[in-house]
Amino acid sequence: MQIAMVGLGRMGANMVQRLTQKGHECVVYDANTDAVKKLTAPGVIGAASPEDLVARLAKPRSIWLMIPAARVDQFLTELTPLLDEGDIVIDGGNSHYHDDIRRSHELKQHGIHYLDIGTSGGITGLQNGYCLMIGGDQTIAQQLTPIFEALAPGIDAASPTPGRQLGASTAEQGYLYCGQHGAGHFVKMVHNGIEYGVMAAYAEGMNILHHANIGKRAHDIDAETTPLRNPEYYQYDLNLAEIAEVWRRGSVIRSWLLDLTARAMLSDPDLKDFSGRVSDSGEGRWTLEAAIDQAVPVPVLSAALYERFSSRGDADFANKILSAMRHEFGGHMEKPIKQ
Repeated sequence: MQIAMVGLGRMGANMVQRLTQKGHECVVYDANTDAVKKLTAPGVIGAASPEDLVARLAKPRSIWLMIPAARVDQFLTELTPLLDEGDIVIDGGNSHYHDDIRRSHELKQHGIHYLDIGTSGGITGLQNGYCLMIGGDQTIAQQLTPIFEALAPGIDAASPTPGRQLGASTAEQGYLYCGQHGAGHFVKMVHNGIEYGVMAAYAEGMNILHHANIGKRAHDIDAETTPLRNPEYYQYDLNLAEIAEVWRRGSVIRSWLLDLTARAMLSDPDLKDFSGRVSDSGEGRWTLEAAIDQAVPVPVLSAALYERFSSRGDADFANKILSAMRHEFGGHMEKPIKQ
């Protein structure tokens, strides 16, 4: 089957390779011409422009976008006049599901079909496959089944759920039609919100282990410092890389994220290559917005998102206010930050 891929970044390029390995033909385009040249290989046809991309595709065309959410509308403005009725546009990035609903209506006016597909798998998707969450017209989605089957991990990626009838749905293969326009990105949005919370739980737990030897350290004794009442309780010099490794085997909290944590700590136990500034790409915020609209409590997911804000220094001014108030009401002087 022939499909176009627009956006050849960390995921798009690997998706092209996985598709061509499964016998599909990919016409590829990226604003970075070097990315296009790098992927030129059997089964891959490079395009120099959106016009060139469209011209190289057989009708009806299928064009998969793997570009930042903020660039989708601009690219669609350029792409839409080049397409014909019956063509399919797929947004596989991390767009807001509200935008999917709007875009589907806009493209429908031109007779163009639109699918939103939440795509999870990261940089290991080439080897392990991609989990696909699909929104849009189900009959249109079914036309792309060979593409989904090639990208998805397949049934052997996880052991069967006890009591589940095999073949009950495509979920066992790693892709799932979730519902009407926006449903795919809605499910992926919540997936990423959960990801924030799970990552924060690992990070906070590891931080407790990291400070388990605090009883061995010297502590200031003054009115500004809460004393450590029982330093004998915190005398442990723990090897966090080894703890992450043992948790990977048989523990209740084992997961792929724990696998990645173990890998990172093996290569850099003190994580000296990281500053601790954690970005968020939008899905966590949108998950909280949906939860508020639904009046659904999500204290873990919200705390995880706010912690990311704090990691970027966005709590610094609030902390200065706290320090200033303490000084004003009690004459408390700030203690210097230890480097």
